[in-house]
Amino acid sequence: MMTTPPIAHPPATLEGWYALHQIFRAKKAQIQPRELNRMIKAANAKLGGPSSRPSASASKSKRKGAGRGKEVAGSGPGWSCFVSLIGSTADLMVIHFRETLDGIGEAQSALAQTTLARALDPVYAFLSVTEAGLYHISAELARAAEARGGKVGDESYLRALAERSEQERASAHVMRRLYPKLPADMPYVCFYPMSKRREESQNWYTLSLDERSRLMQSHGLTGRRYAGKVQQVITGAIGLDAWEWGVTLFAKDALDFKKLVTDMRFDEVSAKYAEFGDFYVGKVISR
Repeated sequence: MMTTPPIAHPPATLEGWYALHQIFRAKKAQIQPRELNRMIKAANAKLGGPSSRPSASASKSKRKGAGRGKEVAGSGPGWSCFVSLIGSTADLMVIHFRETLDGIGEAQSALAQTTLARALDPVYAFLSVTEAGLYHISAELARAAEARGGKVGDESYLRALAERSEQERASAHVMRRLYPKLPADMPYVCFYPMSKRREESQNWYTLSLDERSRLMQSHGLTGRRYAGKVQQVITGAIGLDAWEWGVTLFAKDALDFKKLVTDMRFDEVSAKYAEFGDFYVGKVISR
């Protein structure tokens, strides 16, 4: 007798700032460091200084003190940073975080009007938005809905999900994930895009929500072992890019990138279901 496979529901997610990673190659064979720093300084002035606080409307937090933060080029709070790439065929990565998609467009346009941009050729770009996946909460509420004879998406489910989502969004941990700061003491950067497999025998999207929740919880525990050594920013790109997520890592010691990614690839969720794009590694250029 054939059994009906479990229904695969998407987890709820919380979103924060939009993100754009731009990869460039210098048009000249080599740009002198002094000249590059001058152009970057001018471009940074045009983009505006960094801010790490969301607006009250964006954070939807009722906590006191949720101010707007410093305005930057791109209609609202956020920040941009410049990364000198090492060991790559490209030379420079520029990372933007902004409150809205229009803000990202304005930051992109502001950079394009600089002397720096005229000295570079674009190689790659990745558009996404900071994301916190609510796998555990979604799985818990789905089980509760089934137990009461309801279903995912009904009125009771949506009401409970809205309440739990607001609680999560108000937490300091989630706020740091959705509105990340540019760490002052972690100059090394690693960025890569990734997706989950959709092969017939290894399809992430046909797994039950409980199974995906279990796998992601184990995966998260691996990352927590590097707290204080690596700051991780996860951005979702489904519907925005061919890849489904972006991972941006900041570290004091670049060797921790290798150690962290190695450990995570031995997690079941990565070993069975993860596909990775190109890796870009470098160092934040002092401003």
